[in-house]
Amino acid sequence: MEYRNLGASGLRVPVLSFGTGTFGGQGPLFSAWGRSGADEARRLVDICLEAGVNLFDSADVYSNGASEEILGAAIRGRRDKVLISTKMSLPMGDGPLDAGSSRHRLVASVEAALRRLGTDYLDLLQLHAFDAFTPIEEVLSTLDTLVRAGKLRYVGVSNFAGWQLMKSLSIADRHGWPRHVAHQVYYSLLGRDYEWELMPLARGQGVGALVWSPLGWGRLTGKIRRGKPLPANSRLHATAQFGPPVDDERLYAIIDVLDTIAAETGRTVPQIAIAWLLSRPTVSSVIIGARDEAQLLDNLGAVGWSLSAAQIARLDEVSAVMPPYPYYPYRIQEGFTRLNPPLV
Repeated sequence: MEYRNLGASGLRVPVLSFGTGTFGGQGPLFSAWGRSGADEARRLVDICLEAGVNLFDSADVYSNGASEEILGAAIRGRRDKVLISTKMSLPMGDGPLDAGSSRHRLVASVEAALRRLGTDYLDLLQLHAFDAFTPIEEVLSTLDTLVRAGKLRYVGVSNFAGWQLMKSLSIADRHGWPRHVAHQVYYSLLGRDYEWELMPLARGQGVGALVWSPLGWGRLTGKIRRGKPLPANSRLHATAQFGPPVDDERLYAIIDVLDTIAAETGRTVPQIAIAWLLSRPTVSSVIIGARDEAQLLDNLGAVGWSLSAAQIARLDEVSAVMPPYPYYPYRIQEGFTRLNPPLV
């Protein structure tokens, strides 16, 4: 397993981490993702640790807290061997105090997550969404208090816009509060929006990307083909409406190239899609998920080898899309590109 620093921090994380959205299986979305109970979760954690994957990512909204509870049970007795990342801010109920990143909510949510996970600290806490109702100063000062109390080691965000993250970093610098060192983002061959603004921001500010849904919301598993119906067991039947929109023809074109490279390398389609992500700037770790051991073992096969420069170029070309304004001039007009060379 390869390890990288998480952004500009000193925390070393594996290039593959494990997402526990499949633990618990409660509700229409998470039940379609997976239904791993404590015994199966413990086995999946065992496999991860044997492979050098020691970062496990969860969230309070995953199966209404059940994911954290099951993860806590799966790592019991070996807390010192793992890194725990979790997220909060999204609604956990209908009450006025059940959502957001206010001081009241963050303190209560951290305490609840610690109880569910059976630990007294989190290695990484990420704000799951930007809270426009709470002053950023209140959010960051609360995170500072929690870090000083020893309940958090590092802080980050997930699904922030560029201005939201940059403003947060600027305010943190002004007051000497902990900076966000991680941004959990959607990034895949099917969704390259991260490259337009968030990647340059991450490069300039030392924020490491933790990539969620690297297989394009389950579309790059190797099971979807042009002219064929969705497999009966695909979670897309139940979850497609919750994920990023995808143009089918672009999807099939990408899969065609993935199939060709799979034949050249002897690797699987998911392994190639993940390996492409591991070659991108600012990516600290790609979060893999699995409903069973077979899926996990296949995803773990994405490390220990590399795509050639020519193969990466073919994947870049087939997956490229023209970004919207104000980004497209910097991609197609010489004056703009001379002043701002692209990172990828």
